[in-house]
Order: sequence, then C-alpha cells, then structure tokens
Amino acid sequence: MSKIGMRIAAILASGALLLSGCSQGGTAASSGAGGEKVKLGMAISTLNNPFFVSLEKGAKDAAAAAGADLVVTDARDDATQQANQIQNFQAQQVKAVLINPVDSDAAGPMVAPLAAANLPVVAVDRAVNGAEVNALVASDNVAGGRMAAETLAKAIGEKGDIIVLQGVAGATASRERGQGFTEGIARFPNVKVVAKQPADFDRTKGLDVTTNLLQSNPKAVGVFAENDEMALGAIQALGDRAGKSVQVVGFDGTADGIAAVKQGTMFASIAQQPEELGKKSVETALKLAKGETVDKAISVPVVVVDKSNAK
Repeated sequence: MSKIGMRIAAILASGALLLSGCSQGGTAASSGAGGEKVKLGMAISTLNNPFFVSLEKGAKDAAAAAGADLVVTDARDDATQQANQIQNFQAQQVKAVLINPVDSDAAGPMVAPLAAANLPVVAVDRAVNGAEVNALVASDNVAGGRMAAETLAKAIGEKGDIIVLQGVAGATASRERGQGFTEGIARFPNVKVVAKQPADFDRTKGLDVTTNLLQSNPKAVGVFAENDEMALGAIQALGDRAGKSVQVVGFDGTADGIAAVKQGTMFASIAQQPEELGKKSVETALKLAKGETVDKAISVPVVVVDKSNAK
C-alpha cells in the first residue's frame, strides 16, 4: 500500500465508529421529509483551476434550483485532505456525496465506508477505483483523446515530432485522455511522440516542463496537453513559436483556452462542458437521495473547438 493509501486507511479507520453509527436509514430520510432541505456534500480535487470553478458553479446552480443545500470542499490536490473531507460529510449528515477525486485509486478507500453506510456516492469527471459508486458523471475522455490526436496530427501536416504534457498521475481523466491520444496518434505513422511528462494539470508546471522538454527536443512541432492550463503554460514556454512553428492542442475548453484559440496561439481545445458536468452530477445525487434509480454512467459530450467555431 502506498504512503497516501496508508494515511487514508488510518483516517477512515478512526471514523469507522461514526460511519457505523450513522449507517441505518442513510437514504430513508433523504427525500427532504418535513420540509427540510436535502444536504449534499461535494468534494472537489482543486478549485485552483478554472475548469473546476466552472464545475462548482454548475453544481451550485443546480442545487439552488432544486432548493438543496450543497456543501463544497476543496482538497487542493491533496488526497489525504480529501479523505478527511469525505469523512466529515458523514458527520454533517449529508444525504449523498459527490466526489471529484484527487487520485482515483486513493478515492476507493474513502468511498467504501460510505457504501456500507448506505450513503449514495456520485463520482464527477474522474472515476473511483476499487470501490462501488452509484453513478459516474463524466466526459468521454478516451474519445476526446482520440479527437485531440487527430486534430494535432492534421495541424502539423501529419508528420513531425510532438511532446505530451500529462495530468495528475492516478487521475482517470489523465489516463483516459492519454489512452485515447495514444490510440489516435497511432493512425499517423509519420508523427512521433518524442517525450511525455506529467505537469499535474497546472499552468506553471506546464511552462516549466515544456521549457525543459523543448531544450532536449528542439525540433518538436506539436504539443498535446491533457488540459488547457498546461497548454497555456506550454504556449508561454513557446513564445513566438506558439501557433506558428509549433501547434498546441489542449483539453477542457476553458475560457482562457478558447481565448488562446481565438488569438491563434492554441490550435484547438477539446472542449468539455464543466458547468453541465456539475449540474448533471447534482441532479443525479438528488435523485439518489430520494431513492430513485439512475444510470451508472452518465456522459457529457465533448467537441473540438478551433478558430472555425471558437466564437
């Protein structure tokens, strides 16, 4: 077991008595009987990212429209902190938990006790590994990765060296986007991935990692970043070359990412709909809290945004 996993296990063990004491009737009172607002807990991996700020907005708007009380926490990309937050939701007597995991593997031990307590769990944007959840609301990241590969290949004339900026290790969004990109780029034999390195979905790290990778791969003509924040960091590293001798494709379709597409420094972004993800996840959690049946997998479409449709 990893050090993170051991710390999380210790946190959850310390809260086991609380969980067992609250386990009876976990969903029986979740319909808001007696006019009480239904309370939901939403654990977001980080709010230091425009994508998740938009996701939070969609979730809050949906909760307000339904007359529900949504408690949102920010794990700041710390899985141990997120474990504490998930445990605290149980003490706050929420009727369902929404989790956007920092690490999909580390999220399993956090979620397992909630299932034992009959508390519905919705995974948002990223899957939970090693534990059962009631629903996953996410974009089709594998398909989006394939779209990114095709878009970048065509942008560079289907030949040349490219580098890949990966997201947070352990996040399913990073794994799936990477998987789709690898599958997609294999269709272009004259395009070669010469370097891959994590930049943790962070703009500053994207700048630093790209700067280093360009020094060892000066002939690179393309960059795929698994989110727009890293892509924007890559654009900073490229300077005048961005959009000219080197094409950049990002992922998420954030406001800053689309602005870069309009400016021509980013060739395209694979746009998700973060507000829609937040909205659908809350709507799903409310249904579960009321004892209703929902689909196990709920997909929100992605689309390529380039200069032709950025406006």
